[in-house]
Amino acid sequence: QVQLVESGGGLVQAGGSLKLSCATSIRTFSNYAMGWFRQAPGKEREFVAGINWSGSITKYADFVKGRFTISRDNAKNTGYLQMNSLKPEDTAVYYCAARRLTVTIQRDYDYWGQGTQVTVSS
Repeated sequence: QVQLVESGGGLVQAGGSLKLSCATSIRTFSNYAMGWFRQAPGKEREFVAGINWSGSITKYADFVKGRFTISRDNAKNTGYLQMNSLKPEDTAVYYCAARRLTVTIQRDYDYWGQGTQVTVSS
């Protein structure tokens, strides 16, 4: 059974940084694109960032461009989301997801993690 486990969430002040990790049990991880999504209370889950299988293509939501960086280490079957200059409106549960081959901003991913809470105080 495939598992994705997020870590690195927590409480941080506005302007601070956090780095989220997504450890996967996918044996052919290098065949999968990864995405990060977030969901705030009362809101729909939204796309944050995505990366293709090799790391050569990345996509970002406009609201995180220049602040967040997505990356991956295929040798460790792990993806990352570096979040800088955090704002209170970034507060949400952050989810990682994986899908075969191509990256997409849609929620059409095959596997999802359980999420990690990120809270940004003002």
